Amino acid sequence: MAEHDPQKAKARGRAEAVFTASEQRDAAVHEQIRKERAASDAKTARLRALRLAKEAADKATAERQDADGAKPAAKRARTRKAPTKRVFI
Repeated sequence: MAEHDPQKAKARGRAEAVFTASEQRDAAVHEQIRKERAASDAKTARLRALRLAKEAADKATAERQDADGAKPAAKRARTRKAPTKRVFI
Protein backbone atom coordinates (compact mmCIF):
# COMPACT_ATOMS: atom_id res chain seq x y z
CA MET A 1 0.00 0.00 0.00
CA ALA A 2 2.89 2.32 0.66
CA GLU A 3 4.10 1.92 -2.92
CA HIS A 4 0.88 3.45 -4.33
CA ASP A 5 1.09 6.66 -2.35
CA PRO A 6 3.36 8.48 -4.87
CA GLN A 7 1.08 7.48 -7.73
CA LYS A 8 -1.96 8.70 -5.84
CA ALA A 9 -0.20 11.95 -5.02
CA LYS A 10 0.69 12.51 -8.70
CA ALA A 11 -2.85 11.71 -9.82
CA ARG A 12 -4.30 14.00 -7.19
CA GLY A 13 -1.92 16.79 -8.23
CA ARG A 14 -2.90 16.45 -11.91
CA ALA A 15 -6.59 16.40 -11.03
CA GLU A 16 -6.24 19.49 -8.85
CA ALA A 17 -4.31 21.29 -11.63
CA VAL A 18 -7.06 20.50 -14.14
CA PHE A 19 -9.73 21.59 -11.67
CA THR A 20 -7.90 24.84 -10.87
CA ALA A 21 -7.48 25.64 -14.57
CA SER A 22 -11.19 24.96 -15.12
CA GLU A 23 -12.12 27.25 -12.25
CA GLN A 24 -9.92 30.02 -13.67
CA ARG A 25 -11.55 29.71 -17.11
CA ASP A 26 -14.99 29.79 -15.51
CA ALA A 27 -14.08 32.90 -13.53
CA ALA A 28 -12.79 34.61 -16.70
CA VAL A 29 -15.99 33.76 -18.57
CA HIS A 30 -18.16 35.05 -15.72
CA GLU A 31 -16.14 38.28 -15.62
CA GLN A 32 -16.54 38.73 -19.38
CA ILE A 33 -20.30 38.16 -19.12
CA ARG A 34 -20.51 40.69 -16.27
CA LYS A 35 -18.67 43.30 -18.36
CA GLU A 36 -20.92 42.70 -21.38
CA ARG A 37 -24.04 43.03 -19.25
CA ALA A 38 -22.76 46.26 -17.71
CA ALA A 39 -22.04 47.67 -21.18
CA SER A 40 -25.47 46.62 -22.40
CA ASP A 41 -27.16 48.17 -19.37
CA ALA A 42 -25.25 51.43 -19.88
CA LYS A 43 -26.24 51.51 -23.55
CA THR A 44 -29.88 50.86 -22.69
CA ALA A 45 -29.88 53.63 -20.08
CA ARG A 46 -28.30 56.08 -22.54
CA LEU A 47 -30.79 55.26 -25.29
CA ARG A 48 -33.69 55.50 -22.87
CA ALA A 49 -32.53 58.94 -21.70
CA LEU A 50 -32.26 60.09 -25.32
CA ARG A 51 -35.74 58.78 -26.14
CA LEU A 52 -37.27 60.46 -23.08
CA ALA A 53 -35.55 63.74 -23.93
CA LYS A 54 -36.84 63.56 -27.50
CA GLU A 55 -40.38 62.80 -26.33
CA ALA A 56 -40.23 65.75 -23.92
CA ALA A 57 -38.98 68.06 -26.67
CA ASP A 58 -41.69 66.84 -29.04
CA LYS A 59 -44.33 67.38 -26.39
CA ALA A 60 -43.06 70.90 -25.66
CA THR A 61 -43.08 71.71 -29.38
CA ALA A 62 -46.63 70.39 -29.75
CA GLU A 63 -47.80 72.42 -26.76
CA ARG A 64 -46.17 75.56 -28.17
CA GLN A 65 -47.85 75.00 -31.52
CA ASP A 66 -51.21 74.46 -29.83
CA ALA A 67 -50.76 77.66 -27.86
CA ASP A 68 -49.90 79.58 -31.03
CA GLY A 69 -52.82 78.03 -32.87
CA ALA A 70 -50.54 76.73 -35.59
CA LYS A 71 -50.96 73.38 -37.21
CA PRO A 72 -48.16 70.87 -36.88
CA ALA A 73 -45.92 70.72 -39.90
CA ALA A 74 -47.22 68.23 -42.41
CA LYS A 75 -44.92 65.65 -43.85
CA ARG A 76 -43.97 66.14 -47.43
CA ALA A 77 -45.51 63.60 -49.77
CA ARG A 78 -43.15 61.38 -51.66
CA THR A 79 -43.05 61.86 -55.38
CA ARG A 80 -42.39 59.05 -57.78
CA LYS A 81 -40.20 59.35 -60.79
CA ALA A 82 -41.93 58.94 -64.13
CA PRO A 83 -41.34 55.48 -65.51
CA THR A 84 -38.87 55.31 -68.35
CA LYS A 85 -39.87 53.83 -71.67
CA ARG A 86 -38.03 50.79 -72.79
CA VAL A 87 -37.42 50.39 -76.48
CA PHE A 88 -36.83 46.94 -77.83
CA ILE A 89 -35.24 46.55 -81.22
